[in-house]
Amino acid sequence: MSPIVEVNRLTKRYGSFTALNQVSFSLEEGKIYGLLGRNGAGKTTVMHLLTAQLMATEGTVKVFGEHPYENRNVLDRICFIKESQKYPDTFRVKDIISTAASLFPNWDNDYAASLLQQFQLPLDRRFKKLSKGMSSSVGIIIGLASRAPLTIFDEPYLGLDVVARSMFYDLLIEDYGSHPRTIILSTHLIDEISPMLEHVILIDRGEIKINEEAERLRDKGYSVSGPAGKVDVFTAGKQVLSRSALGGYATAVVLGGSPSERYSAAEQGLEVKPVSLQELIVHMTKMNRPAHEQGGIK
Repeated sequence: MSPIVEVNRLTKRYGSFTALNQVSFSLEEGKIYGLLGRNGAGKTTVMHLLTAQLMATEGTVKVFGEHPYENRNVLDRICFIKESQKYPDTFRVKDIISTAASLFPNWDNDYAASLLQQFQLPLDRRFKKLSKGMSSSVGIIIGLASRAPLTIFDEPYLGLDVVARSMFYDLLIEDYGSHPRTIILSTHLIDEISPMLEHVILIDRGEIKINEEAERLRDKGYSVSGPAGKVDVFTAGKQVLSRSALGGYATAVVLGGSPSERYSAAEQGLEVKPVSLQELIVHMTKMNRPAHEQGGIK
């Protein structure tokens, strides 16, 4: 089966600044992708290029086998839910939903009505008067009810409390199971979305650092804790992503390692724990960065 997105040696420059540098990847049909990275890493640039809202400086983008720019055959099959989406000042919630229904061929009106009730949105209220959480809920409803073959969520839940975010995740998985399509989630809440992700693409400084199945990535790292001397002996010669110490006790995050290697650590009296996807990505992002730049995923 051919990929629905093919990006080849994609570069985007703004004057002397390179936002993306020789980026290549593909997306398969019917999969949930995490597009991850720090603020300013290049994620939004990628999404704008996929949806023909920017032109590439170099390289090619194909979506559904065609170039997306000014191509209705492609763009009608994409739903891009942006962070801080803008609408005309006079638009009410019901106006936005009505407009969305006319734009997406696979729109499910009954499902949209059900979602409006679940998120308790006031249909007659103007969008500009909504709270941040309610504004995000409008985008979530459009993204889900569009049933677009390629659906992109860019930080879709800003302002939502943990209960509303959990409801979104549950709805997304439930509807994805009933109506499979390709979904891209771009977010900094990696731990929350980690269970849903099937594939991870990590962008850092405009380049792809990770492009891997999520399950394989989860198995790549582990932590060992115990007396500092024992930890140092065990980790000698291994790829250590981080090491912290308090008194005579140390913890190290190790990249790679077979099950037998982890069993060996436990036999030596060290505590072995899995590393969350967010921890692993944060540590891998920090690698090869100057110390003053080693902040986490934002």
